[in-house]
Amino acid sequence: LEGAQVRPRRQSQRSAGGEEAYLKQCWPLVQKALGDVFISATLDLIEGSITVNTTKKTFDPYAILRARDLIKLLARSVPFEQAVRILEDDMACDIIKIGTLVRNRERFVKRRQRLIGPKGSTLKALELLTSCYVMVQGSTVSALGPYSGLKEVRKVVLDTMKNIHPIYNIKTLMIKRELANDPELRTQSWERFLPNFRHKSLSKRKQPKKKTVKKEYTPFPPPQPESKIDKELATGEFFLRESEKRRQKMNEIKAKQAEALSKRQEQRQKAFIPPKEKPAVKKSKAATGENKIDIQAIKEKVKKAKSKKLGAPPVNPETPSAKDGKRKKVKS
Repeated sequence: LEGAQVRPRRQSQRSAGGEEAYLKQCWPLVQKALGDVFISATLDLIEGSITVNTTKKTFDPYAILRARDLIKLLARSVPFEQAVRILEDDMACDIIKIGTLVRNRERFVKRRQRLIGPKGSTLKALELLTSCYVMVQGSTVSALGPYSGLKEVRKVVLDTMKNIHPIYNIKTLMIKRELANDPELRTQSWERFLPNFRHKSLSKRKQPKKKTVKKEYTPFPPPQPESKIDKELATGEFFLRESEKRRQKMNEIKAKQAEALSKRQEQRQKAFIPPKEKPAVKKSKAATGENKIDIQAIKEKVKKAKSKKLGAPPVNPETPSAKDGKRKKVKS
């Protein structure tokens, strides 16, 4: 037959247990879509597998690979309306495995949720910027779209699993999208426009209390340590008699005991020394004294002001005898 493949091809894929009901529901649509490219498909619910085969009418050698990608996407919970787009010419798919990138399970769940974002906003922004459909399911991320978009999606997903927030890559994609619309910048480098995000280490590493300073490297071995005999020869103890050595040791022990005894006595005497008392100053008396001084000064100022008034007669205090004489005249 002209245009038919000489050797038949066969691809199979195991489906998840929870997807059997959905696959059974949409299986007629899958068979119809694959029948347009002359590919036969079988669904085995007992074994839990999907198989696609070429037929005698199959003329496109790449159709079996597209059918394989279709059943892979269906097995990873991608809806049929999106998965059937893989049969188009300009479409490709990428299944990114993220289960082994992070060891700690709690950390893995947090980073996967960071990729999805609140109410799926981060994933929606990534889909709009890359023109791809992205589906996060379990330990895999399924992406469907053009080749250029799949490359960006893989980069964002892997960076997110490496503890790089997806908002940084989304900002870079937005800038690239605006620069692509400018015809003058198509032949120029975009590095000057793209932001450079650096990881800021907020907490400094704790420094050890005892830092070991490395000595300079020398090819020679370290000098031989002095023995006990060498030290005695240097101090002259080696030539002393045994009785003199014992006497010298006893004197050293007694000196140490006397020093320790004096320190203990000083510490005991500290408990009997009374603390220094602060001088008691009565603030009320000092305040009243200052007020009296101020009142007297004010009185003196008032007297001086009265004596200097213009047109006032001079004040001549009369003697008590003169006053008595005037009173007698008035009576007479």
